[in-house]
Amino acid sequence: MSKTSTKTEFQGSQGKLAAALELPSGRPRAFALFAHCFSCSKDIKAAREIARALRAEGFAVLRFDFTGLGGSEGDFANTNFSSNIEDLVKAADFLRAEFEAPKILVGHSLGGAAMLIAAARMPEARAVVTIGAPAEAAHILKQIGEGKAVVEREGRAEAKLGARPFLIKKQFIDDLKSHKVIDAAASLKKALLVMHAPRDAVVGVENATEIFVAAKHPKSFISLDDADHLLSNAKDARYAATVIAAWAGRYIGVAPGLVEPREAEAAPPIEDGARAVVVPSRPLAAALSIDGHAYLADVPAEEGGENLGPSPTRLLEAALASCGLITMRMYAARKGWPLTEASVDIRRAQGQDSHAALAFEKIVRVGGALDGAQRERLREIADRCPVHRILAAEVKIASRLE
Repeated sequence: MSKTSTKTEFQGSQGKLAAALELPSGRPRAFALFAHCFSCSKDIKAAREIARALRAEGFAVLRFDFTGLGGSEGDFANTNFSSNIEDLVKAADFLRAEFEAPKILVGHSLGGAAMLIAAARMPEARAVVTIGAPAEAAHILKQIGEGKAVVEREGRAEAKLGARPFLIKKQFIDDLKSHKVIDAAASLKKALLVMHAPRDAVVGVENATEIFVAAKHPKSFISLDDADHLLSNAKDARYAATVIAAWAGRYIGVAPGLVEPREAEAAPPIEDGARAVVVPSRPLAAALSIDGHAYLADVPAEEGGENLGPSPTRLLEAALASCGLITMRMYAARKGWPLTEASVDIRRAQGQDSHAALAFEKIVRVGGALDGAQRERLREIADRCPVHRILAAEVKIASRLE
């Protein structure tokens, strides 16, 4: 399966909700559910960038438009914080029924506050992340400004939220006041990561402090430095996603290319060599122990596997590439040459069968204040690495059955 973003929909609290499902290559490490900020949509830059960056880290991510927003059905004027929570629960139900229940819950701004409350109704979730979340749902009333008094006096009023006007009803205000975000954080019973920018001008960083102090361990706090509330700089959003992926790995039990703890036992360490053993419950994947380092090898779905790791032939190519690179760096260091950049690509020669390749193309790149002779010498050194010499020689393999 290639990396892709798929449009989908599911039944929400007041009608069909438009959604986008980010699917990584192969089997996802876990499914994550993302809740966007108040009056935003699933396609706001922060939601899109974080979801796709998590996808690049091997996670499947569902993001959707809350009722009455974006491409979702329903009237925004009839929604409230409670309906947002219901939409989140419905989204988790959808994932559970069609794929698997979300293990990671991510909420941005008011979406983070809603996720803290909704998390109690998602038993499979192991980790919750808030980004710029308020410590009380009613904090959002600051965006309504003077319109709040009009709503309370007349029962409804139009308020400008972001770049467009929305009709706000008194029931919306009353509902916000009925929810206790801090209480939800205190009783979460899941790992919590609080992310906030100290210079957030919309939701002050003191909100993150309140949430963090109220929550029980395990909990973590990450500063988003000079990011703004909406993470409008794509680099800030991608940074947040990278941190989330690394942090969540501790709680969901698997990292890309590595064997899960319970599966690692299938590949007991071997000294001075490599060992491959069957991974229970996987159709073809092999648990590898290489001098105590655990990896996972697999094949693509079209060959009967789950694409949980590189194929054995790709591992061979990776060994050739990495060996050449390391050997060049060792040689340059010994000579005192200014090798500042280097890479080695290995490709099968055109037309070569992936399982019986007898010809490879090796592309060596070097950078730094090197003259032509030094560059050529490094290319030669890459061809003298141990793996290259092994593959280029007539290798004999003695096989026996135990």
